[in-house]
Amino acid sequence: MRFTLSSSALSSKMATLAKVINSKNSLSILDSFLFDVRNGELTLTASDNANMMKCVIALNECDGEGAFCVPNILGAVKELAEQPLTFEVNTDDNSIRLIYQNGNYRIVGQSADEYPIPQPLEGQYTETSMTAGALATNIQRTLFATANDELRMIMNGIYFDFKEESLNIVASDGHKMVRNMLFSCKTEVPASFILPKKPAGLLRNVLALDDESTVTIRFNTNNAEINFPGGSLSCRLIEGRYPNYASVIPTDNPNIVTVDRKALTSALRRVNQFASESTQLIKLRLNLNNIELNSEDIDFATSAHEDVACEYGGTPMSIGFKGSTLFEILNNLESEDVVIELADPSRAGVIRPSEQPEGEDVLMLIMPMLLNE
Repeated sequence: MRFTLSSSALSSKMATLAKVINSKNSLSILDSFLFDVRNGELTLTASDNANMMKCVIALNECDGEGAFCVPNILGAVKELAEQPLTFEVNTDDNSIRLIYQNGNYRIVGQSADEYPIPQPLEGQYTETSMTAGALATNIQRTLFATANDELRMIMNGIYFDFKEESLNIVASDGHKMVRNMLFSCKTEVPASFILPKKPAGLLRNVLALDDESTVTIRFNTNNAEINFPGGSLSCRLIEGRYPNYASVIPTDNPNIVTVDRKALTSALRRVNQFASESTQLIKLRLNLNNIELNSEDIDFATSAHEDVACEYGGTPMSIGFKGSTLFEILNNLESEDVVIELADPSRAGVIRPSEQPEGEDVLMLIMPMLLNE
């Protein structure tokens, strides 16, 4: 079998799929890529036995069809400038010769029969669709809020909660929470699944934020299949019941602050340099149209103070937040101004963009830290 394709196209797809492969695999063949040549196209597959991603590359020339496994040769392919790359494959002994402009590589592959292929979804499953850009944006907006908790695995993924009026996409680690409502995606029969962090990150890397093409999602209680333009992802889901996220969102925070997001983020970045390394506590003092940011590290006798102009006419109050958490939340919003809704120093604060994205409702929540006053 012989086929030719673009070296840069192969390098790009292999770089994307290489993120699927674990550094250590239970099956040695999972260190390799599966190449499948059919109908003038090459389907590249990578798997870690829990997640499998496929990408399709159009071939320039093709003589023959078949499947075989190739060791991870990304490093060698990346070194080639853009040029035609020809594969000559002997399917009898799995020997492979890669021919490029000034030379060739010789490698030994493995039989495709040994590569584990997951079974298609069995029994009842739910199917829905949305734009690739909407999925990529919402994953990017929520992924930072997922936990790394070995005892509560359900918190380590993104929760997709399909309701009659919207799709709610949620992530939380117990200290911060993101809840995005996507009104263009809804279902007559409520359903939900928890997407693990690794496949969520893979989708974020492969989908473009401005892509208006359609992504199809099929899922049951254990597995999901996500088909996007030029490829697909199959993954195991996190099993379990996600906490009632709606119950922790305050509905009566009377103190409303509107502030320039970039100005607050910049001030926070500076003040946070002088916060205690162990607590990263930042104290916010709210006064009329002004936010005071204060940090202190008693161990090194350092402190910082900065004022940021805002719109605020509520009761003067002080509240403490973990600086890195507040920075992450502000950094994952896109609007020029943000609205911060507060009640008292012991209750969660709600942060929203001043202008919601079209067809969405974005909300982020942050738990306060105790102030010694």
